[in-house]
Amino acid sequence: MPHATQPLSSVALILSSALGDSLLMMTVARNLRLNGIAVTVFGQQINNMRSWFPGIDIEPELRLDDCAAKLARFDTVIQLHANKPFVNLERLHPKVLILAHLCSANSTDSMAERLTRFCRDELRLAQVDKGNGITPLPGLQHRHRPLRVAIHPMASTTDKCWLPSRFISLAIKLRDSGFDPQFVVAPEEREHWTHIERLGLTLADLGPLDQVAAWLYECGWFIGNDSGIGHLASSLQIPTLSLFMRRGTARTWRPGWGVGQVLIGSAYLPTGRLKERYWKYMLSVNKVADAFDRLRALTANA
Repeated sequence: MPHATQPLSSVALILSSALGDSLLMMTVARNLRLNGIAVTVFGQQINNMRSWFPGIDIEPELRLDDCAAKLARFDTVIQLHANKPFVNLERLHPKVLILAHLCSANSTDSMAERLTRFCRDELRLAQVDKGNGITPLPGLQHRHRPLRVAIHPMASTTDKCWLPSRFISLAIKLRDSGFDPQFVVAPEEREHWTHIERLGLTLADLGPLDQVAAWLYECGWFIGNDSGIGHLASSLQIPTLSLFMRRGTARTWRPGWGVGQVLIGSAYLPTGRLKERYWKYMLSVNKVADAFDRLRALTANA
């Protein structure tokens, strides 16, 4: 992709519906603002958390029927993926930057680091920082409940999810070790997880995303699949243990802000098909528990 050689004065960031992608793109929003460039963010997830991003102009997601009109006032439009939320965005605005090349780059850096480098090297911003600007609300205390372990057993697709029965066994193991494991799922997913309460496990009832963020900010730890909630925990500087199907995916999409560990389920599987099908069976409860112990040790030494 060519450098953004023309000076930027007003930028529209169009975010996808994915929480993780949205939090990552807020790194670009923050760096633009740090350099005195007007930026407006269009995205539903971040709009639902607008109180956590003070000073940033945030609007709901764009609709295709009024997208061109709303983008006309900006000199530059930036979108992460070529196909979401809009395909052929270049037809709607004369200067569009698509950042898909960052996702596919042969790099060991996380996406948070790649987007930071994009701000420095391609946007040529003088002042650059990896943070995405998320700011805790008044009255909250960071990691106020050090024994509370947020467990997020879901993801955007089922192939990214470790076995539910093993998440439950892990939670019981953590509880027996003195921790307070609590499951967090989206409101529409709750009915599939209420059975864990019969085992004496907690299914947090949190409501909107901004309330999930407040709850996460006071947790001691996070364990979950490759998901947006993992990125949210990481951006809040909660130590994270993330379970991934593939090493390449983890290299790019691992949470990239706070202290974290990544566990790869398919490390010893030879083909892509086998990795996708069997990775979740290769990760035992004890392997995940051991990785959590390593995370605790890493955090103690940080």
